[in-house]
Order: sequence, then structure tokens, then C-alpha cells
Amino acid sequence: MITEVAGIVEAPVAVVFDDLAGALLPDDRRTGRFTVEDLPGHTSTVEVIGHTISLQGGWWYRGEWSVEPHPQGALLVHRVFNVAQWMRWGVPLANRFFVGFADRTRQGFAENLVQVGQRLGCSTHLV
Repeated sequence: MITEVAGIVEAPVAVVFDDLAGALLPDDRRTGRFTVEDLPGHTSTVEVIGHTISLQGGWWYRGEWSVEPHPQGALLVHRVFNVAQWMRWGVPLANRFFVGFADRTRQGFAENLVQVGQRLGCSTHLV
């Protein structure tokens, strides 16, 4: 795993997952495995199992978002994995993108967490 961030959304798990799916998925598909064009000319494989959405694209990237029960509502977790099958060690070395990656991921997640709270009309906070 490259990085992990988490936050609390003070809303039911099903409501938070529905909002997450609406933000990440291009249509009403909420289960199974399928391919999406996430950028012009670039596709990712999507897997939706339970309250977890995974996107895998390129030669190394896999992002997983999960919504789990929490005493205050729902725990939203985002994890990024290096899934390269070859030259796995070279991913961070060959890609300047990784300089500050964990900090940028946390900052982007925090901003999105605020937006989730605004859309759902509830409180949120980072863990």
C-alpha cells in the first residue's frame, strides 16, 4: 500500500456509499466488474463489492474506497496500492508524481470529505 486516508461521515453507511458511488461511477452501476473511460483514451477497471469501490488503471494504480459502519455514522477509507506486475520497485523512482503523493492524497481526500458533508447535510472530520 502506498497511502491510506480516512474520515468520519455522520450519516448512515448506505447513504454515504450511494453518494460515493454517484461521485466515482459514471452511471447507475453499483455492483460487479466493468470498464470505464475515466479520461479521454484511458480506461480503468472498476469493481464494486459490497460497500467498496476499486478502480485500477495504468500499469501500477489501484485505488480503493470503502464505507464501513462507525459509532458516529460511517467511516470512509481511501487506499492507494502499487499493483505493478513488473518493475514494481521502479514505480516511485520513475514517476515524479510520488513526491508529496501522500500529502496531496490526504489534502484531496479532506476537500472531498467536506463536499460529502455539504451534499449530505452532515458533519465530517478526518481520522
